[in-house]
Amino acid sequence: MMPDHIELETYLLSFPNARLDYPFGENVAVYKVGDKMFALVTEKSSPIRLSLKCDPLLAETLRQKYETVVPGYHLNKKHWNTVLLTGQLTWEEVQDLIRHSYQLVVG
Repeated sequence: MMPDHIELETYLLSFPNARLDYPFGENVAVYKVGDKMFALVTEKSSPIRLSLKCDPLLAETLRQKYETVVPGYHLNKKHWNTVLLTGQLTWEEVQDLIRHSYQLVVG
């Protein structure tokens, strides 16, 4: 089952030093570690739109494999994907992509 906004936020904030910010206004929740973004969630969207940093080769592969993975919305399309949480990817797969994004940012 896909998480709701609360479960997703709880997971995103479970990473070391992760914090929530709203630099782009109240409709976009930005999850950061230090000054760097690792996830963005469009508030009140259904399905949930989750943007994550991604290795460019993996990003392209995911876009080809899944119609619910698209180039990052308003982000560097080479390094960011937006995932629509429709259930096409399992919650476990989404969690893997979140961990991947976090690891890229903390480097």
